[in-house]
Amino acid sequence: MTNTIAMFPGQGSQYVGMGEKLLEAFPWTNAIFEEAEDASKVAIRRLCLDGPDEDLKLTANTQPCLLTVSVAYWEVLKRELGLSIQYFAGHSLGEYSALVAAGKLDLSRAAYLVRARGEAMQRAVPAGVGGMAAVMKMSVEALEALCLKHSHGSFSVEIANYNSDAQLVIAGHKEAVKSLAAEATTMGARCIELPVSAPFHSSLMNEARAQMLPLLRDTVFHKNENYVIPNISALEIKDYQPEFLIEQIDGPVRWIQSITQAQALGMTRFIEVGPGKVLSGLVKRIVPSDGSCEIFATDDITQALASLR
Repeated sequence: MTNTIAMFPGQGSQYVGMGEKLLEAFPWTNAIFEEAEDASKVAIRRLCLDGPDEDLKLTANTQPCLLTVSVAYWEVLKRELGLSIQYFAGHSLGEYSALVAAGKLDLSRAAYLVRARGEAMQRAVPAGVGGMAAVMKMSVEALEALCLKHSHGSFSVEIANYNSDAQLVIAGHKEAVKSLAAEATTMGARCIELPVSAPFHSSLMNEARAQMLPLLRDTVFHKNENYVIPNISALEIKDYQPEFLIEQIDGPVRWIQSITQAQALGMTRFIEVGPGKVLSGLVKRIVPSDGSCEIFATDDITQALASLR
């Protein structure tokens, strides 16, 4: 499938009950969960199936849980449909899932890394210091200018996620995020404060980056013929390097640019692999609406298998 890209979701797509239908229909996927649980020391199946939601939402829990469920979805699609895909991308945390699916990173190592990543992100900024907000109805250029205007002294705010033309996300010191959102609102934008534990993908994650750097530099990335589009560069890479994941921690998720690059490479089928439909919604806002592209979500695995056969 030279025109198909597999996409893997990031934090925010999790929900209590994710993976339940998958495990019931394909009991062999329990082995995937067991491998990730052993490596991460997280009770992934209990958190995914029973929650509670407040525990699942903890960054250090969310990340290994989402990774594992997404990889399990991928293995089912591969086994049931014989999918042979050469291009992969993931949103933030989803880049780890994409690397596992592409055969460039072992699941056990990925599970260990994302648990450490989640813990490092939680520790990086004291509670109440940072914040994030979604910004709608504002151009990239206008928002970038506002970020410069509201970053001064010891306060900073920057674009963390280039999600789609209809939605950008800012992150930084809470005071700077609030002041920017207030001015953006007077300019006709719509801003929504996000209930997150830390200002992800911003310079405030420098400490998390420092903690993850030796772990990522010590990780083996396998070489093969598959391509991954990293968040930080938005360009297809065959020979993946740890710097992409290192720079991603305190750098932006360039999702618009990644999907635009996938289109330039000839991708016309976009398959979101894992729970939720967040990426499918974003891609619909990026690709042409003339019917030239197909977008699939796999959250309902039975329906997805029928649609993709």
